[in-house]
Amino acid sequence: MPLNIAVLTISDTRSLADDKSGTTLADRLTAAGHHLAAREIVTDDVESIRAVIRRWIAARRSDVATRHR
Repeated sequence: MPLNIAVLTISDTRSLADDKSGTTLADRLTAAGHHLAAREIVTDDVESIRAVIRRWIAARRSDVATRHR
């Protein structure tokens, strides 16, 4: 069953252009038949992280969210 999965990278130095681990996660989940619902990078700040997660929950576009540093 395909899921809508969001990927959140927590980093003070990465951008979408050089976020290799986030790209790998996104590529692998789509290769497994799932849908990339959202992908963002935020700084290592609790309030920034919470804001993204709250927005994703409110939008109800994803079934699963992953985060990594």
